[in-house]
Amino acid sequence: MPKLLEEPTTNAARAAATRAAANQLFNGQNLARYEEELGRGLSAVSKQVAGVDAPFTGITPAELRIEVAAVDLDQPLPTGAAALAEVERLYLRDAVYFHDVRYVAHLNCPVVIPALVGEALLTAVNSSMDTWDQSIGATLMERHLVDWTAGRLGLGPRADGVFTSGGSQSNLQALLVARNRVFDQMRREALPNELRLPDVLARLRIFTSQVSHFSIRTAASTLGLGFDAVVAVQTDAAKRMDVDALAVAIAECVEAGLVPMAVVATAGTTDFGSIDPLSEISGICSASGAWMHVDAAYGGGLLTSSRNRSRLNGIEHADSVTVDYHKTFFQPVSSSALIVRDGAMLGHVTHHADYLNPRTASMVVPNQVDKSIQTTRRFDALKLWLTLRTMGADGIGALLDAVIDLAQRTYLVLDRDPDFEVVVAPALSTLVFRYRPAAVAADGREDLIDKLNQHVRSALFGSGEAVVAGTTVAGRHYLKFTLLNAETTLADLEHVLGLIRHHGTRFLVAELEQAHV
Repeated sequence: MPKLLEEPTTNAARAAATRAAANQLFNGQNLARYEEELGRGLSAVSKQVAGVDAPFTGITPAELRIEVAAVDLDQPLPTGAAALAEVERLYLRDAVYFHDVRYVAHLNCPVVIPALVGEALLTAVNSSMDTWDQSIGATLMERHLVDWTAGRLGLGPRADGVFTSGGSQSNLQALLVARNRVFDQMRREALPNELRLPDVLARLRIFTSQVSHFSIRTAASTLGLGFDAVVAVQTDAAKRMDVDALAVAIAECVEAGLVPMAVVATAGTTDFGSIDPLSEISGICSASGAWMHVDAAYGGGLLTSSRNRSRLNGIEHADSVTVDYHKTFFQPVSSSALIVRDGAMLGHVTHHADYLNPRTASMVVPNQVDKSIQTTRRFDALKLWLTLRTMGADGIGALLDAVIDLAQRTYLVLDRDPDFEVVVAPALSTLVFRYRPAAVAADGREDLIDKLNQHVRSALFGSGEAVVAGTTVAGRHYLKFTLLNAETTLADLEHVLGLIRHHGTRFLVAELEQAHV
């Protein structure tokens, strides 16, 4: 009896809680709240960006961790405004802002406004791109953009593709297709049902340059081949894959009874922006039967360039291509695509589920899950769609051409300065160099120069004055500029170089003082 008396009160409380929660759902009844809250969020971002005078505040993990850990996630704040104020303090205040002209670290681009409009639209509607009955027009728009990209690549009338979360996933799917394709070939050559996939994994090899993206090795491991299946091919002085070394490596592979599954050429390596000799590589792939994949996650934006498109010559011979729109197409994360020459090859990743994409519907209903290794996917293509319809491909290309020009001018500054050592002339918009004061270099103190460059990068980030990247070349520590902001000027970069000198000089003075103690 007591339990029955308590139920009305409990039910009433639950109903009230449900109503309060339902007021937060995006629907026709709550549009006023949606507009108010979204407007407040947009204002918060605008206010923060208007006040940014450096790419970073310099806050440390220890400092910010205390503030974040103090939040009790089981106790909601009284209003959305209060929650937003907390986010401003914990996130917006100390975020790294890629639009700042002194952010020159990683492949993070400033984003264009039409894409931000697309982001707001696709997030609100929340279409899922796996099946037609969850996406409708979004499916056709994505397919049209895939066709547009394939046309720019020159892959021919049978080309197809699918949007992905990023270059790593695009590369993974390309190599999954390549693996399943070569296994099908091997199985057809064997007696029926006498060959299983696990039986051949240890024989498969992937060839890629020694400066290609780590996702190639990760993909090989994920696909059951192991890291050792990836053969690192040496590069030339321009950090491009050496085609003679590739031919030798494949010949040695075949002679050893191994199978050249794929060659991954890179159109824009992460560190150097180098573009492998695509035409020559395609000839080697044709002769060996290896799948030719081009990782153009970085360099794919050249498809929009009126002045630099020829740097991708030969990409039209690829079997598959990775393009990251969230790099050199100036789109928000995430937005990438895998494009294949023969759309039928995407059948190597197709699985049918009765609840989702039954075989009976596969020929008449355009279900994108049929060609994807993801199920639920965002309508990220909308961002690129609005960008193209607002700016045009030429507008995107102009932004990319500007940073390519800036990289070349900055290279000349570095190359003329005896206190800097630059590794290679830029093919795209990255520069790998190190601060190597002539007096220190004359003493041959390479370990000290390593420590100097590590310190400079850390000191710049800690001060928030600028954000630069770092890498290693032949075991030595270097700095890296990745230029993707068309608003950055040569004067801005000369200022950053001045900061490098400043922090470097202070480091050397401290080291000398310590040596005399």
